[in-house]
Amino acid sequence: MTTSTATLASRVWQVSGSWKKQALVALLGSLFVAICAQVTIELPLVPVTLQTFAVLTVGAAFGMRLGAATLALYVFEGTLGLPVFAGFTAGPHVLMGPTGGYLIGFIVAAALVGWFAERGFDRRVLSMFGVMMLGAAVLYVPGLLWLAKFTGYDKVLELGLYPFLWGDLLKAALAAIAFPAAWSYLSSKR
Repeated sequence: MTTSTATLASRVWQVSGSWKKQALVALLGSLFVAICAQVTIELPLVPVTLQTFAVLTVGAAFGMRLGAATLALYVFEGTLGLPVFAGFTAGPHVLMGPTGGYLIGFIVAAALVGWFAERGFDRRVLSMFGVMMLGAAVLYVPGLLWLAKFTGYDKVLELGLYPFLWGDLLKAALAAIAFPAAWSYLSSKR
């Protein structure tokens, strides 16, 4: 892996150095996360959605800074009252509710996955799978710590982690296949 490489966003949309393009891409990325947040399977307290898949793929596609900025924009939009969170919810009460820690974790996870993608970890299946699982794990840290305030520490893993592990594995596998394939396709178009 190299020390710094292009991200998919910089390769496809040439966003480097243009704040207007970066702002547009961040807005589109936050919209992508908002749409994926609505694809949901209801469970007690924390719904299973495609939201985490979107969060981590935005981080990988956009890189550390733009990925984190995109997720910060998403959280800001929802906190201001735009119905972008799961179940079309919005407002500061969502950020302060059971899922608030996960929302904060989105920003950190996108930054981490983006950092690895900038170093070429998104170009091979196994490394991308590992990066996606690491991103999911990082996302869980603030999510579970905050959720425990609502469930108690004795139930937090049962309610906030275990139900989602199979979905996380599937989402990581999907990204692990999609990103190297996208890079391979772009390389063939040179």
